[in-house]
Amino acid sequence: SRNSVARKLSSLRSFYKYLFNNDLIKTNPFKYVASPKKEKKLPKYLGLEELEVIFNTPDITTPLGQRDRTILEVLYATGIRVSELVNIKLSDIDFYNKEIRVLGKGNKEKAPFYIGNVVTGIMILGTIIAIGILLFLTPLLKFFGSPDNVLGYAKDYVGVTAIGIPFLIMGLGGGHIIRADGSPDFSMICNLVGAVINIILDYLFVMVFDWQMKGAALATIIGQFVSFALVINYLRNYKTVRLKKEHFIPSLKYIGRIASLGVTPFSNQIAIMIVQITLNKSLTYYGALSNYGDSIPLACAGIIMKVNQIYFAVIIGLSQGIQPIASFNIGAKNYSRVKETYKLAVISGTIVSVIAFIMFQVFPRNIVSIFGTGSDLYFQFAERYLKIFMFMTFANAIQPITSTFCTAIGKAMKGTFLALTRQIIFLLPLIVVLPMIFGINGIMYAAPIADGGAAVISIIVIRGIFRKMGE
Repeated sequence: SRNSVARKLSSLRSFYKYLFNNDLIKTNPFKYVASPKKEKKLPKYLGLEELEVIFNTPDITTPLGQRDRTILEVLYATGIRVSELVNIKLSDIDFYNKEIRVLGKGNKEKAPFYIGNVVTGIMILGTIIAIGILLFLTPLLKFFGSPDNVLGYAKDYVGVTAIGIPFLIMGLGGGHIIRADGSPDFSMICNLVGAVINIILDYLFVMVFDWQMKGAALATIIGQFVSFALVINYLRNYKTVRLKKEHFIPSLKYIGRIASLGVTPFSNQIAIMIVQITLNKSLTYYGALSNYGDSIPLACAGIIMKVNQIYFAVIIGLSQGIQPIASFNIGAKNYSRVKETYKLAVISGTIVSVIAFIMFQVFPRNIVSIFGTGSDLYFQFAERYLKIFMFMTFANAIQPITSTFCTAIGKAMKGTFLALTRQIIFLLPLIVVLPMIFGINGIMYAAPIADGGAAVISIIVIRGIFRKMGE
């Protein structure tokens, strides 16, 4: 039969491939021998009555019967292979979300190579970046907008923290790998432990030992190294697959696939970097033309950005949290649940945003004072910058949640477009044009206009999606 011929050819093909790979023969005669096409037959399936007999066979009053019934239910409901079912561990079961993580046969073989290549790629890329920064430290700092009176401090800090870049990237990237293994709690611990150590050592090195900027930088890379060490130790005992040395050998096949999946977030980060460089240069240039000088606007903007990051971390958490729920329900065509998920996330994010808006408008000096003291001119600019630059905070949850939501329901192009609306479409042109008209104040006006524009476009896009979903 054709099946017998195909089976024997497969055996011979594997045998001669082994001989050729081990240099026992010079050519492989079976390399181009095609197997005969198998006859396509309709699959045999069980009827409802037969399924009922099978499901009712186990005695569910006994532990073994309950186990057997569970096996049958999982096989029938999911369609997974028997080999995949018997490899399910307790750590693969999320009882809270009622989910089971199953790694397919092909993915089981490829997964360790992807993980190993991610780790190797991160370390190589981090080392290249670190060397590049150390070699071109001064030109890079000036390019990013560092004024001359701050350059010395910047060189002291970045000159040390550049050494820790491989540890920083591995700590961040490793967190995603650990979460994919079903250990989000440990991923959080890796980040928290490094951050806590950083804060403690910051106080010791700067306030007690008076090591100034270099002390703060040293505290940073020690915290990053601890997070890095925790990630590496976890990888040695990875649960889903066993990682071996050969998995960490770089391969263009795997690195190319990894890079293709990371193009969208990479583009977003590049966009943010371009905006930040333009913002720094504008603050330095127009600040020098004002009574604030070139260093006060840059220092204040850095503080406001950190404050915004704290608030925005909550919004990002909400937007990422709805991804699996929205993806699952859009696949199940449960559109009412999809809409409900989005609305709940936006309402929750807006509540947080309104609270943040009130704090920014009512307590600007108190917030800025947390980061240190300064002259009256410093606080004057910082308060104005925080109140004006962050004026649209109450609406700032809409754009990131909508962008992530669109990606989660399969509208990746719309998600990417929305992700770029604030930074590239609105903010970048505004921080170039408005200061030409209003001076340093124009930079402050740019942010609320960009935030408002991004929110309006997000609302228009999501209404269109919901309208089609209803149809």
